[in-house]
Amino acid sequence: MSLEKLDNLVKTGQLKLEPPNQDEFDGMIASAKARLQDSQLTGLSADSQFHLAYGAAHALSLAAMRWHGYRSDSRYLVFQCLEQTLGVEKVKWRVLDQCHKQRNIAEYEGYLEIAPQLLKELIEISEDLLQRVESLGNIKKQKATL
Repeated sequence: MSLEKLDNLVKTGQLKLEPPNQDEFDGMIASAKARLQDSQLTGLSADSQFHLAYGAAHALSLAAMRWHGYRSDSRYLVFQCLEQTLGVEKVKWRVLDQCHKQRNIAEYEGYLEIAPQLLKELIEISEDLLQRVESLGNIKKQKATL
């Protein structure tokens, strides 16, 4: 994975360089795992499932970015950079972008209607992100070998 695009985003001020932190990384993964697990509990509304799975996807996407030593305040950019941080296919991060738009409509306009297929894809992508993020390994070990 080339991080050249991320470095260009630093130059334009859209991303910040920040040394990765193992405790922060581990906390993001733990939070994402709990949310992802909870998103699949029977009896939850589609709205609750969506918000939990979306939160898991965001936490994992941010964890991947932080593992590489970058930080962003933009949820959209965190998802868009998955192509560089985890090698995620465009089609997957575009689904996450669609979920981001749905989330914003719910948060700012009070309207949330989640298509069952979108929720299914969100959960599947979040599970994939979890596997990819966990495969990155320990920050301390990774940085020690550079």
